[in-house]
Amino acid sequence: MARKRMSMSREARVAYAEVEKGVKHVARSVGEVQVALRRAERKIEADARARIRDLRRDARTQLALLRARRRDAARTLVRLSGAAGGAWRDVKKAADRTLTEARTVASSAIKRFQRAIGE
Repeated sequence: MARKRMSMSREARVAYAEVEKGVKHVARSVGEVQVALRRAERKIEADARARIRDLRRDARTQLALLRARRRDAARTLVRLSGAAGGAWRDVKKAADRTLTEARTVASSAIKRFQRAIGE
């Protein structure tokens, strides 16, 4: 059975064509937004990976520095145990300075990493 087609007036056909053109334009815009969104996601992910690499590199540097400070403090402890007379006071002061510096470095590293992750 054939479908009966309703005839449209000229104005209705023009209006229909305009709406149809608008729908196609919106569909094209949706596609463009999706492409732009995927591009933005890839860029954000790449930036995040680069930031993570930088943070890891910085963390390795800070850990190496802290380990060196710990070794210095341990060496100072050995010297302190062998120090005679009033020399142990000088060794203790040196150890205190080393430990204070290590604490400062550790504290600043922790704060920097916390800022990086938004805590």
